[in-house]
Amino acid sequence: MRYLILEDEKIASNRLKEMIANLRPDYHCVLSLDSVESAVISLPALKLDLVFMDIQLADGNSFDIFDQIKFDVPIIYTTAYDEYALKAFKSNSVDYLLKPIDPVELAGAIAKFEKHSVKDDKEVTQLMQSLRPEGKERFVVKVGDHLKSVLTKDIQLIYSQDKGTYLFTNDGKRFLVDYTMDKVEDMLSKMEFFRISRKFLIQIDYIKDIVAYTNSRLEIKVEGFTDEQVIVARERVADFKEWLDR
Repeated sequence: MRYLILEDEKIASNRLKEMIANLRPDYHCVLSLDSVESAVISLPALKLDLVFMDIQLADGNSFDIFDQIKFDVPIIYTTAYDEYALKAFKSNSVDYLLKPIDPVELAGAIAKFEKHSVKDDKEVTQLMQSLRPEGKERFVVKVGDHLKSVLTKDIQLIYSQDKGTYLFTNDGKRFLVDYTMDKVEDMLSKMEFFRISRKFLIQIDYIKDIVAYTNSRLEIKVEGFTDEQVIVARERVADFKEWLDR
């Protein structure tokens, strides 16, 4: 069997390759890749029987690959997704391994692949749809006489000011959008964004630091945002901590 590993953590990739070699010495690792971009370039030219694919890669979600190339090789996913995602895997009959990977579970996944080596394209498509990140993926904003697309993943925080709603991005820029804060909140993934107050929505990946503040509140430090303090409202602190600790 010819297989490929798509994993952006080199240590994890090497460990997985070693475990597979111990379980199936006749399996051959054709290539190890670490990004969506490299997968899109390499996969069409490779003859493979199986792919071990991490979901979240450094340059995006591995499901983005299927938007760019046709690829129907069976996949065993490696994932740190929470319970709802794992249920989605099960309902679509696609194998997964929860990190850190257990050798016994790996053996079971490979055995299942060998028993059902042909995957139904419809099931794979349903899986891709069920596990795509929820929420709006981009905002179209006006910059002078031009329109610009701002990716949601690049937004550090969203805030209200003078009756306007602004996106603050990871390159330090601000963009006005034609939505209220409440509307924007409804559009975004609840896994990635949290409404810490009436004024601020924060993205989890861009929280630089959290420090205690007066009256049982918290202050969030966001790289490059110095307009004002980003404060978690007292009534939101408990929910905010729960959101961080999920």
